[in-house]
Amino acid sequence: MNEAWRAVRSGTVRAGVLSAALFGCLAVLVGVRHGSPLPGDGAVHTWAVGHRPPVAQALARGITATGTGIWPYLVVAVAGLIAGRDARERLRTVPCALAVLLAGQLVREAVMESFARARPDPADWAAYASGYAFPSGHTTTSALAAGLLCWAVTRRSRPDLARTTCVLAVCWAAAVGATRVYLGVHWTSDVLGGWLLATAWLSLCGWGLTRWRPRWWRPAGDPGPTPRDTGPPRTPAAPSRPSPEPPPAPMSPED
Repeated sequence: MNEAWRAVRSGTVRAGVLSAALFGCLAVLVGVRHGSPLPGDGAVHTWAVGHRPPVAQALARGITATGTGIWPYLVVAVAGLIAGRDARERLRTVPCALAVLLAGQLVREAVMESFARARPDPADWAAYASGYAFPSGHTTTSALAAGLLCWAVTRRSRPDLARTTCVLAVCWAAAVGATRVYLGVHWTSDVLGGWLLATAWLSLCGWGLTRWRPRWWRPAGDPGPTPRDTGPPRTPAAPSRPSPEPPPAPMSPED
């Protein structure tokens, strides 16, 4: 395996392990406190409720609406289209990207039902919300969609365009998460949990892709794994030794 692929795999594994570990610590704190606000949650919530002019509320509702419904799935579908080199590959990359998003949603639902954390007081809500609080659904969904879009553009677009797109995607996901706290429907730790869970899930999926490296995942210009990368390690052959020369024939008396 070449050095570039090793670096990608190593970075992906480190990000996934760190995010999973932090999410685990946060989940333990939420569980130990039986869902009650963590230190800092109450202060941020109180500030948000006290600083919500009508214009800011309307803007926050508009941003938060993009983190659910059809919008994240459209973003992921576009990511799948970008990731495929041609029409045939796009028939695989689009369903694959959507499957990553749907599976991440299922994981988030399972975690949410397990903790059953209550949301802040409904009297403080400035938007409709349903279900339990931890981790935030809007936050997790938008972070997954943004991550998949970044995955696609970094492999198929020019470096400058990829960087710009990634910055915009990350800012969008961060804004969606922030509006959940600003609108009073989530604690800050719910949003933080959503970001960590999405990062851990994307890293796990990315590790799987770098491990098996299907052709449609490879960046443009990458030749893919060679037989030396994928085959079993070969034991170097021992150097061959020249065969000994036969002894000279005995001389006859006539000689």
